Amino acid sequence: MKPTLILSLAGALLFSMPSHAQLKTLNQQQIFRGQPSLTRPISMIAGWSDDNHYIEMDSKDRKMYAVDIKSGAKTAYTPPPQSNVNVFTEGNDIYIRYGKDEPKRLTNNKDEEKNPTLSPDGKYVAFTRNNDLFAVDTESGKEIRYTNDATDVIYNGWSSWVYYEEILGRSTNYRAFWWAPDSKHLAFMRFDDTKVPMFPINGSTGQHGYVEKTRYPKAGDANPEVKVGFVKTSGGPVVWADFNEKDDQYFGTPYWSYDGSNLMVQWMNRGQDNLKFYSVNPNNGSKKEIYDEKQSSWVDLDYDGRIEYLKDKKHYILKSDKTGWAHFYLYTLEGKLINPITSGNWQVTNLMHVDEKNKTVYFMARKEASTRTDLYRVDYNGKNLKRLTFGDYTHQVQLSPNALYFITSYSNVSTPQKQTLLDRTGKIIKELGDSKSPDFNQYAFGKTEMITIPTDDGYNLPAVITYPTNFDQNKKYPVVMSIYGGPNAGNVTNTWKGVGNQWWANEGIIQISVDHRSSGQFGKAGVALMHRNLGKWEMKDYTTAARWLKAKPWVNNKKLLITGHSYGGYMTCMALTMGADDFDFGYAGAPVTSWELYDTHYTERFMDTPQENPEGYKAGSVLTYVNNYKGLLRIMHGDMDDNVHMQNTIQLVDKLQDANKHFELMIYPGGRHGWGGVKTPHDRAERFRFYYQNLLDKPAPAELL
Repeated sequence: MKPTLILSLAGALLFSMPSHAQLKTLNQQQIFRGQPSLTRPISMIAGWSDDNHYIEMDSKDRKMYAVDIKSGAKTAYTPPPQSNVNVFTEGNDIYIRYGKDEPKRLTNNKDEEKNPTLSPDGKYVAFTRNNDLFAVDTESGKEIRYTNDATDVIYNGWSSWVYYEEILGRSTNYRAFWWAPDSKHLAFMRFDDTKVPMFPINGSTGQHGYVEKTRYPKAGDANPEVKVGFVKTSGGPVVWADFNEKDDQYFGTPYWSYDGSNLMVQWMNRGQDNLKFYSVNPNNGSKKEIYDEKQSSWVDLDYDGRIEYLKDKKHYILKSDKTGWAHFYLYTLEGKLINPITSGNWQVTNLMHVDEKNKTVYFMARKEASTRTDLYRVDYNGKNLKRLTFGDYTHQVQLSPNALYFITSYSNVSTPQKQTLLDRTGKIIKELGDSKSPDFNQYAFGKTEMITIPTDDGYNLPAVITYPTNFDQNKKYPVVMSIYGGPNAGNVTNTWKGVGNQWWANEGIIQISVDHRSSGQFGKAGVALMHRNLGKWEMKDYTTAARWLKAKPWVNNKKLLITGHSYGGYMTCMALTMGADDFDFGYAGAPVTSWELYDTHYTERFMDTPQENPEGYKAGSVLTYVNNYKGLLRIMHGDMDDNVHMQNTIQLVDKLQDANKHFELMIYPGGRHGWGGVKTPHDRAERFRFYYQNLLDKPAPAELL
């Protein structure tokens, strides 16, 4: 068909409308190798240098510029001096570099030094060596030793495994010490793993192999004993916070006050249904309770920021989901509630800025829809709530230092990323970038939509679905359902998905992701349904989604594959056992297969201990449903996974073999909870083979392997 020609009465306006047959299809290089396709690179907004200049990394020359918000003029951006100090390790030792100067060596020791951290005043670098805590003077190189009692099971300033993984967070790289803002003290945690059972992780390299001995507390086991200590930067005796380390308890990430006069310590009982905040004096260790929260299910011990101290030194803002939805609250430093700042059946995500002069809070929230985030402002007293972003988009926002302006990077499933500059009232100042390619409309590709799937008890489960390219409702297509499924860990968002899913769209596969009722899309009220019964509601809702799909005339009801990693691997294994009547294929990575095999803090938060909840552990175990298994399951696991031990997969394999069930297994030697590097091509090729053979009934193209 030739292009349609239209002649305008206002003149000879000629344009072409490409026919369906003329549309281009994305090729392998565009999908997998990042060659130009539906989108083009746009400059990255890296923050603000001041209220009138934002920092941009140019998409072409990859250099940093300060851009004037009014004129658009660009000048080369140089980071401020303090952020231009680089502390790093080389070999076993610590170095410091100022700007472009030659690095200065600060330590010289045969033993490895870890997590070098510069003090706020730039005069000291704290670090750990052989599980003890030290600092070094950046001018003189004089070393200060703070602790002396470390062993292979006692660590000062270095996390026990369960704290690293579940409480302080992986981003800490095991660091468990914190500089006071005035640089006069270091706070740290001391861990004693003596009573924590050792779990062996066997390495298979070499003639004899080797064993990593990890102190890993599994559900119901003894936890590490923990103390919170303070040392003066100049040295001297450790001052211990007034807690009994023999108590069965947890300590969360602490927060220094602005002036370093006290440390706010998060304390939680072993049952994780009671959270308290204590203000602790670093000079004598005395503590004062300033907050107490109890919930019937559990309280989350967040490491991403629950407290924001205000500069007035009189108040803090607290984030809590105690009402069933996450909201902000204004408290005095003594722990007296002034008032809720936000409320309602929606939830906040991040506190962005506090304008103390005008008593206004700027924050991100999932209010318009649970699958999107927007920027809002509200007064301290909870009045004058206003949405500042716009449209049916998911927004990621960067505020200028005093919140006079902000830049939003936004998209939805049908709109590639755009960037816009707005003022503090939400008025659009100018468009800054659009990643949509000029020839976007010349491509045929699989369309993505936001949908909901109804349950029989009143939930509308959010889902994002990508249809095959040139979708035909008269054909029947196989389906891939990608999930994670953990508590408060939904992965359905109304954002642009890129082109990574377009290969399978071209091959005629429907791709869908669904969030269950406890994914966080329905607040803590929904998440709390999982208390003492992991696996129950997730499988009910995923089964509902599977049946909804298979009832569609355009779905091949013999070819539904579910896939996920970690908790998603657990869900995949449950789908092929407990839910085997509704799922046909599973591709599971590093699955938990029975919850008594996972760690204390994560598992017991939701399940309590195995001794307290034996029936819940049995009902939530993949091993319980092995006799129901049918279809085909591929299990993948790294043999040195120190998070979800391969023990989980071995026990499932044992049960499947005893029941004479056919399945597939792929072990990645040396792999941890994920695997990459030289294993990546094999991992990718195996997935291609599995999908082509089982969903498309043909061999995978050689160019993909």
